[in-house]
Amino acid sequence: MDRFCWYRTHAFLALILVALPAAATQDLEIEARQIANEFVGLLKPALMSAMKSGGPEHAVSVCAKTAPAIAGSLSARTGWQVKRVSLKARNPGAAPDEFERGVLKEFDQQTASGIDPTGLHFSAIDGNRFRYLQAQPVQGVCLTCHGPDIAEDLSTLIRSFYPDDLATGYQAGEVRGAISLTSPLNR
Repeated sequence: MDRFCWYRTHAFLALILVALPAAATQDLEIEARQIANEFVGLLKPALMSAMKSGGPEHAVSVCAKTAPAIAGSLSARTGWQVKRVSLKARNPGAAPDEFERGVLKEFDQQTASGIDPTGLHFSAIDGNRFRYLQAQPVQGVCLTCHGPDIAEDLSTLIRSFYPDDLATGYQAGEVRGAISLTSPLNR
């Protein structure tokens, strides 16, 4: 989807957003942001602890098992669909849908133009759903498993968990993906 088409689509979505009470959409965005931050607040310490206790090899295992468990637990508790998505997915389940793909491309364009990806987010009404994406920027520690120069033994381990891995070659400060949240409007 080219940039003009993306903006036109999202301008239309913004018009739909106006039809809902502003307070309702603001409340949904606040709730989504809190859930996304909770996801990060649970996953990041687990990954850092794994890196410290067992190195990147242990962190790969924790990421493969813990991240989906956290997303599943948050989804069950909150009623939101919580997942991670990326244009270069490591896990095929993290492939973005068309809406997410458009937002991720916009995040990449904003970052390429010099905008700091920390805090980048987007929310809109998509049909009868509220959608929220929060960018996940690449930090220095992420480069161990997602950078351009991954150790061969670590790369082999990653491929054992993710045979179709595309999530490499990143540089610090790029957007690695996003935490994507979806909620029905009539919940």
